[in-house]
Amino acid sequence: MASRLAVFAIAVASAVAVTIAVASSASAQNADAIKARKEILKSFGAANKEPGAMAKGEAKFDLAKVQAALAAFEAGAAKLPPLFGEDAKTGGDTEALAAIWDNKKDFDERFVKLAAAAKAAKGTITDELAFVDGWPKLISENCSSCHKLYRKPK
Repeated sequence: MASRLAVFAIAVASAVAVTIAVASSASAQNADAIKARKEILKSFGAANKEPGAMAKGEAKFDLAKVQAALAAFEAGAAKLPPLFGEDAKTGGDTEALAAIWDNKKDFDERFVKLAAAAKAAKGTITDELAFVDGWPKLISENCSSCHKLYRKPK
């Protein structure tokens, strides 16, 4: 009887250990995806800092910095959709709203649109006049509109 109880206890302990290992692995995947997407999105904020100041008239226009920001948006946008997988909905102090997964196709298409808009803007924003006209539109139609729908308000 004692040996059956010992075997049962070992079986239960093993099942618990496997469950914990699987949960930890899933949690690690979740944390990695959330961390990676947060890094890309923070890089967008950093990329927008100087052009944003230029758009407000707080900094002198610098085409090279604008072009670098556009390149960052284009490259980062392509990497983001897979980082919002089903296993990365919560955790890691994410600011992502559940609406992302309710409207995943729209959400993913916004990154495709951002990448295309940034690529196009690299060809059309060639001077300060084009920047003043194009930058606010790029930000409002891509970044701001997405934040309103899919990011927790700050």
